[in-house]
Amino acid sequence: MSSLGQALSRSRLSRPDAIRALKSPLYELEVSVLVIYTGGTIGMKDSGGGLKPEPNALYKFLHTLPILHDEQYAEDTKLYERYPEFTLVLPLSKQKPRVVYTILEYSPLLDSSNMTPDDWAKIGKDIEKYYEQYNGFVVLHGTDTMAYTASALSFMCENLRKPVIVTGSQVPIYELRNDGRDNLLGALLLAGQYIIPEVCLYFYQKLYRGNRVTKVDAESFDAFTSPNLRPLASLEVDIKIDWDIVLRPETLDKFTVSTELNSNVGVLRLFPGITTDTVKAFLQPPMNGIVLETYGCGNAPERPDLLDEIKKASDRGVIIINCTQCLRGTVKATYETGHKLYDAGVIAGGDMTPEAALSKLSYVLAKDLSTEEKKKMMSQILRGEMTGDLVGPKRSLSDSRFIQVIAKSLSSSCKEELDAIGDALTPSLACAAAKVGDIEALEAIRKMGSDLSMADYDGRTPLHIAACEGHLKVVEYLLSKGATVYARDRFGDTPLCSAVSFRHKDVVKLLRKTGAHFSRDEMVDAGMKLRSLAESGDLEGLEILQLAGVEVARTTGCE
Repeated sequence: MSSLGQALSRSRLSRPDAIRALKSPLYELEVSVLVIYTGGTIGMKDSGGGLKPEPNALYKFLHTLPILHDEQYAEDTKLYERYPEFTLVLPLSKQKPRVVYTILEYSPLLDSSNMTPDDWAKIGKDIEKYYEQYNGFVVLHGTDTMAYTASALSFMCENLRKPVIVTGSQVPIYELRNDGRDNLLGALLLAGQYIIPEVCLYFYQKLYRGNRVTKVDAESFDAFTSPNLRPLASLEVDIKIDWDIVLRPETLDKFTVSTELNSNVGVLRLFPGITTDTVKAFLQPPMNGIVLETYGCGNAPERPDLLDEIKKASDRGVIIINCTQCLRGTVKATYETGHKLYDAGVIAGGDMTPEAALSKLSYVLAKDLSTEEKKKMMSQILRGEMTGDLVGPKRSLSDSRFIQVIAKSLSSSCKEELDAIGDALTPSLACAAAKVGDIEALEAIRKMGSDLSMADYDGRTPLHIAACEGHLKVVEYLLSKGATVYARDRFGDTPLCSAVSFRHKDVVKLLRKTGAHFSRDEMVDAGMKLRSLAESGDLEGLEILQLAGVEVARTTGCE
């Protein structure tokens, strides 16, 4: 029998039964979300001269809304003593756990029309500052420049492993008829209850990749669209996540925010009869990067005077990205007029939105790289901002002979039933492979189109199992394929908890390097466990908790 077969023959995969130190009775029920309130229509009131943000009003109002705050639960569980000021809690939904959220209100609050790259940097720094304290982040923002902010944050947040969701509303939340309550509620549920490690934009029951959206309607609640990529999730009768297109960081590097942005970028939209002087003036220093909005699939007037100015700018280091003026479609060299632009040094922008292209330029141009390296980076897919071979061809699990044999014994034959069988069996197969350290089997499962973060009947992922067993190479492999360090099984454990429980030092170090950390409640419980370990002289236990991020000296009084 193969090693994988031996693992499958066992009745139950590993569970840390003997060492169960890091457990809070409330933790399985609660997750925390930080709401960064920057301003925007959602919190505006009529000042007599038009709508404007009103400081300190949003929290007080949300406190009165039963759909967005469960006061009885807050009182019964002493919520206000356990969390920072300006904290609220959602009522319990059928999708557990319960979402607790804290509002960080900016001063002054901004109309999004006044947003600048400095404001993007501030938001990014706050996400980085509070990254280990919250399970997810919601950014409340005005709709006018929301697509720009979502795009910019997507590039600034490097190695992101938690959800960051930008949302707002078309009508203030205080109005009788408004979209703010549903948008805020949906964003909170998604940020708290699902590990979607991307910067997203949520609006009108749809979750979009942040760098794929554009605002298309100034008067409808359905104000945004993602022209060239379907939504990541939809919130209708049920919450449906399209996991096949959710991106995961395939790296062992820790989360960071790159706040250095180049402001010498701009958008030049071509139009019939545009003069050479206009183009020349626009391309002059200090301009470092241009989004050139062209016709159709990337065409421009075939005029030597225009092309000459574009080539001169490109030759002196100005990076020019070709994006279509059309809402949908891709820039490609189908016509001779498009070829002429590339001969002049222009880079094809694929199906990027102008907002994404501009934000990407600002991000890339700030890097300490050569011009050629920056151009290469602009043509690469960094955060799923344009369509390409992001995933590559996959076989369907329904093509697997193993699945087909099982299906035959169950008298199943249609594709839907085969896929259902595959979805049911694959997590256990992957966990069994992780149990015995079979990376080859895990790679085969991944190539069949499976997400290696999928959980088994106990909510345990292959990363949980590998962490329990101390299989360092398997842990490293899973992390490099996008496995999340924040998944919790039905007992409330993360892979880090599992590694700590079984005292696998190298695994703990690797998980910490990748961004794993204890939650607020786990830190409290770890402090209690530390005292017990110190009293019993368990130096190995103290070392493990210290490696996991617990400050031993401060908690125990040891020096």
